[in-house]
Amino acid sequence: MIQSMTGYGKAILQLPTKKVTIEIKSLNSKNLDLNVRIPSYYKEKELAVRKKLAKALIRGKVDFSIFVEMTADETSTTINHGVVKDYIQQLKNVVQSGSSNDVELLKMAVKMPDALKTEREALDENEWTLIDQNIDVAINEIVQYRRDEAASLEIDFKERIANIKQYLEEVKALDSDRIENVKTRLKKAIDDLKVDTDQNRFEQELIYYLEKLDINEEKVRLANHLDYFLETLATPDSNGKKLGFVIQEMGREINTTGSKANFAPMQKAVIQMKNELEQIKEQILNVL
Repeated sequence: MIQSMTGYGKAILQLPTKKVTIEIKSLNSKNLDLNVRIPSYYKEKELAVRKKLAKALIRGKVDFSIFVEMTADETSTTINHGVVKDYIQQLKNVVQSGSSNDVELLKMAVKMPDALKTEREALDENEWTLIDQNIDVAINEIVQYRRDEAASLEIDFKERIANIKQYLEEVKALDSDRIENVKTRLKKAIDDLKVDTDQNRFEQELIYYLEKLDINEEKVRLANHLDYFLETLATPDSNGKKLGFVIQEMGREINTTGSKANFAPMQKAVIQMKNELEQIKEQILNVL
């Protein structure tokens, strides 16, 4: 079953002192382009997170974020009382006696270096275990999103492959008329020259010319590629790159058929096949 590379997953964890929001967004990309943003006190877990994301998402431009919002009354940032008092005293010594305002001096003091101190929060393994479980929740959500997105793509692919098969049948039906048309045109061209021709030699040259315009191999190969595309589409794994290679081979056979057609009704059918194939090409870029 195919997956889209476009997806979104989110999980929210409420802890006693904080709310942790985990978000994963992904877009299409040739390879895995992973951007991870997490708070500094979780940094030691970043490598494990990257491995988990790479294993689950495989390919795409992926943005992963952990946002932490403190909900408790306590804060890790405190006023460095001794430093602030010293700053205030120094500021009083600078201004004239009796004209200083303690509130204004305090506002100035807390802006000075080291007036505030932030205690680095240590990693709590029990807390991380809960966060890690919610990362799995977000991953499962984005994977399901990708599958749902791909379901509509799969329906579209099957419809367009069916259309190409229908146009291929038209090409097959027109092939005999095309050959007769080529014979008639060549015979008329010879007659217009008003010269005597060796009928046997003419037949030999005609056979040689028709062999160059023969599209039987192209028709057979294109039919095989169409069937192989549907078989690959039905496999349990998502094979976007493989499907892309099959489409390239389809394009070669369709282009060769068009260049050999030399018959307007057949070329119209070939153009329709090209149009359907271009629509598949655009969408296949988003398949994992």
